[in-house]
Amino acid sequence: MIKFSLTILLLTISNIVMTFAWYGFLRKPGEAADSPMWKLILMSWGLAFFEYCFMVPANHLGRTIGLSLAQLKIMQETITLSIFIPFMLLYMGEGWKWDYLWAFLCVLGAVFFVNREALMRA
Repeated sequence: MIKFSLTILLLTISNIVMTFAWYGFLRKPGEAADSPMWKLILMSWGLAFFEYCFMVPANHLGRTIGLSLAQLKIMQETITLSIFIPFMLLYMGEGWKWDYLWAFLCVLGAVFFVNREALMRA
């Protein structure tokens, strides 16, 4: 259980870092528009390096405890949405649409189906 929890923690940290690497510079469109694209790319890739420092061990650890690639990917996508929605609303100041909730529930359905066999055994 500790390795599973550590896998989730590492995936969460990697997703927080990656969300800022991919979208954080969009917060102030004027600054991003004034920056050369090569600079934005290098800044994003610099952050992505640290994201990989968490994602690679998370995936490796997840595989060592028997998670399939599908389980790891669906887990990662669920964590991504769990991080991205508050980021979008609170940090970026974007508006809420109820369709986001319905889409997230569909992803949770994917989590159930990809883990259904393991849940039935438990």
